[in-house]
Amino acid sequence: MTECFSFYEGDSPLLVSVPHDGRALPDEIAALMTDTGRALPDTDWHVARLYDFVREIGASIIVANYSRYVVDLNRPADDAALYEGQAATGLCPRQTFDGRDLYNGEVAIDVDDRLDKYWRPYHDRIQQTLTMLQQKYGHALLWDAHSIASRMPALFAGELPVLNIGTFDGRSCEAARASAVMEVASGSSYSSILNGRFKGGYITRNYGDPASATHAIQLELAQRAYMDEESGAYDESAASQLGDTLRRLLTAFTMRA
Repeated sequence: MTECFSFYEGDSPLLVSVPHDGRALPDEIAALMTDTGRALPDTDWHVARLYDFVREIGASIIVANYSRYVVDLNRPADDAALYEGQAATGLCPRQTFDGRDLYNGEVAIDVDDRLDKYWRPYHDRIQQTLTMLQQKYGHALLWDAHSIASRMPALFAGELPVLNIGTFDGRSCEAARASAVMEVASGSSYSSILNGRFKGGYITRNYGDPASATHAIQLELAQRAYMDEESGAYDESAASQLGDTLRRLLTAFTMRA
């Protein structure tokens, strides 16, 4: 069995989480899926590769190995809605973002089994790491790294800005850190927005607690900034340029307010 996640322990207060770049499917689940499902179209393609540099700046990083189609690590275990009134694919999705079926016919999904095997281990490690960072540094920083196609009519209108920064409307991160991050974003060559369509999912909302000196930000990247969205090919040149901005964003995030 593939490990649920890969983890690297750094030597700074920063933990980077990459919950949606996983590609693995358990054989018993893959056997029930459509060709569309097995193609994993809603993957946060190449995000772990984009953030590989964080080891150089001392950050810890956790990367999920299983697909979000097995279980969505950025949703609560009770599958409560994160964005009221907006479309969502759920904790254990049955359809893609654009409404295509992931399974052949009616399939019974053992949600509790998937939570135990794939969801809880990832979240247990996040919590353990943040607790350790708090004890060691007096504060902990969590950066939740995502990407999505630039246009996704089922989820949002028009074309998404490149840098979509979420702090759960200020509840997951102190204002000074968020402002420092936004200053870098606004001064970059990329379009940006704070708490727009993507305010932060479960990971940001659950772990970010400024009153306890744990600060969390979600960054949702528009994939056109670093890859060909039609072919899925990684664009080395564009990714390198974006990587420079990501470094500056993380540097701003780790400043002491």
